[in-house]
Amino acid sequence: MGESKRRKQALGDDYGKSEPIASWLPFLTKQKAEQFVQITSTGAWIGIGVMVAFWIVVRFIGPSFGWWEVVQ
Repeated sequence: MGESKRRKQALGDDYGKSEPIASWLPFLTKQKAEQFVQITSTGAWIGIGVMVAFWIVVRFIGPSFGWWEVVQ
């Protein structure tokens, strides 16, 4: 009998389910932790992109509108 079959018999209904990170937090599994890291990383990159776009608008586009008001 292979190790997988032994583990399946030992775990029973819990076989294939994600393990909890801490025994006192059974709802916090490794899969949910990985999902949290993925979502926050994506959010961080979106925030960086928004910040760069805002900087471009303030640095380059904003002064050009102010310059036109002074010239006219």
